[in-house]
Amino acid sequence: MKTAIVTGASSGLGREFARQIPKFYRSLDEIWLIARSSDKLEQLKEELTKETGIYCRIYDSDLTRDYVFYHLQRDLEALRPDIRMLVNGAGVGCNALVSQSSPETLTGMIQLNCTALTHLTSLCLPYMNRGSRIVNLASAAAFAPQPGSAVYGATKAYVLSFSRALGQELADRRIFVTAVCPGPVETDFFRTAGEPAGKTRQKLMAQPGKVVRKALSDVRRRRSVSVYGAAMKGARTAAKIAPDRLTDWFMNKMNTRSLT
Repeated sequence: MKTAIVTGASSGLGREFARQIPKFYRSLDEIWLIARSSDKLEQLKEELTKETGIYCRIYDSDLTRDYVFYHLQRDLEALRPDIRMLVNGAGVGCNALVSQSSPETLTGMIQLNCTALTHLTSLCLPYMNRGSRIVNLASAAAFAPQPGSAVYGATKAYVLSFSRALGQELADRRIFVTAVCPGPVETDFFRTAGEPAGKTRQKLMAQPGKVVRKALSDVRRRRSVSVYGAAMKGARTAAKIAPDRLTDWFMNKMNTRSLT
């Protein structure tokens, strides 16, 4: 049973991946959709079933709770799917100073963005075979420290580093890992995280459909990192070559001007 698994599937980039994956894998039997919103998942299931005929299995669960992994492991062991693609799209952010954020908010970001992603990846690996893909949603925030959203940036740096290393570990099995690193994207993300600091970042806001199309194109090409847009590609290059002191100064100017 050829299967794709998508977390964060109820909205934003996760939802776009769920909608576009059937065009990438035309022989899928099922898509497993994971998110907290039952209503949105049911709506997406109905749309996908009507458009593609693919059966959608819903897990309306919070990935920061252990029970969702229990249910997933039970179904994996019982159904033994051939997981062709895993998309770790669930994530949360907070555009605020560490000193102005609660410990629960900060550790919650780490739990969802890092721990849950790692847990699910490890759980799925035994059911992935030659040609399978893992897509981890990182961010351009992974390229350099992010004053004003320090923990969020650090979690995405983890996702990027983890993805690149995992890709090397799985190379002999011909399982390919891509970290998707967009800049600001027009999704519900900023309703909870807060609007991105600075007018420049707001002007760089991308459309989710275009970001996902680029990502899947890079996944097809077996690229380890997918970066959407010339500005974000430039930011990645600059972060690699600029001295730390200069990078820190620039990111501080970009990120904290509207927070202090």
